[in-house]
Amino acid sequence: MLGALLGLGGGVFLVPFLNIVLGLPFKVAGAISLMTVIATSSAVSAKTAGRNLINLRLGMLLEVASAAGGLLAGITLSRLSESVLYKFFAILTAAIAGLMLLRLDRRNILDASVDPGPLGARCFDEETGREVSYRVKRLPLAMSVSGFAGYVSGALGIGGGILKVPVLNVSCGVPMRAAAATSGLMIGVTAVSSVTIHYANGYILPGYAASAVLGVLLGSQAGFWFGNKARVRWLKMLMAGILLAVSVSYFLKR
Repeated sequence: MLGALLGLGGGVFLVPFLNIVLGLPFKVAGAISLMTVIATSSAVSAKTAGRNLINLRLGMLLEVASAAGGLLAGITLSRLSESVLYKFFAILTAAIAGLMLLRLDRRNILDASVDPGPLGARCFDEETGREVSYRVKRLPLAMSVSGFAGYVSGALGIGGGILKVPVLNVSCGVPMRAAAATSGLMIGVTAVSSVTIHYANGYILPGYAASAVLGVLLGSQAGFWFGNKARVRWLKMLMAGILLAVSVSYFLKR
């Protein structure tokens, strides 16, 4: 539900559940989670394709960096120091959560008559009930974060949207719903770049993966329903709360 609502992918919840509650090895939990990220991405993209929320030009440009990061993670996973990666990820998510809270009332929308530029777009804004446009800023930052998000996604089995959505919204001028929808498309492509390597290594258990994917597809429908009714301010607060919770959980990991 939260993966569809915020464009995150549900790995931030599924990986700890599979690893801690069900006792699966961390690498197995991460690989299974990547399968659900692909399912979430497919559901989100299919549902939002007709609403002009997905910025395909921006998403495919950033996906070059994300897919490269995901592929690198799949290749180097056995050499990673998980403790160092946990701490770095915890610090980064805490910082992004702080930025989200500082910009709760900032809207990245312009009048529809304004030229959105080569990577910007026009979309329908649910809260104002009119078409708006937005321009993309700080593209090098977005590319860098997308590459790192792809690496983290492949290494930890969580959707890279937990980094992409806040950065696109806070620093790059993309409205929250457009950032979530674009991220929802990207996370599936990123996951595909590394999940095949995990499968070849024997990390994906088909029974667990199939069950998790079915749950994700059902839960995503609730996410779409809430997303159409929620205000952007509350979506940002929910995103910040999730980021802080993830940050604390990774600080406590050993």
